Amino acid sequence: MTGPHPPAPDSATLHRSRVVRGLFWLAGSVSLALGLVGVVLPGLPTTPFVLLAAACYAKASPRLHGWLLNHRFMGPMVRDWEQHRSLTRRTKTVAQVSMVAMVGLSAWGLRGQPIVLAIVLVAALIGVWVVARIPTRNP
Repeated sequence: MTGPHPPAPDSATLHRSRVVRGLFWLAGSVSLALGLVGVVLPGLPTTPFVLLAAACYAKASPRLHGWLLNHRFMGPMVRDWEQHRSLTRRTKTVAQVSMVAMVGLSAWGLRGQPIVLAIVLVAALIGVWVVARIPTRNP
């Protein structure tokens, strides 16, 4: 990385209302928290939640949006999304395969707890579906 990346022009428009900006900030923070939990929780996707957080922060806080754009791990994903509005096939495949692998391991450990197992499997299906719906582009 060669330095700070400015926000994308179309995402740098703050909402006029302080209340709405506060709601965007709250939604972005909850989304970012869910994305971070998704790093370790099987079946919960990280990418869509981080991208949603970036979109919310773009409307609520230039500082937080800039922080996400320049973050060591999340920044490339957010910048790539803001530039292309899609993910590469490889990115989607890695996300879905890792979700399925982690859910498989979890399912093995939860085989004696059918209700928890069902919740994990439903979360995994939703996660794979959400990632599949994100537009795909060639690298």
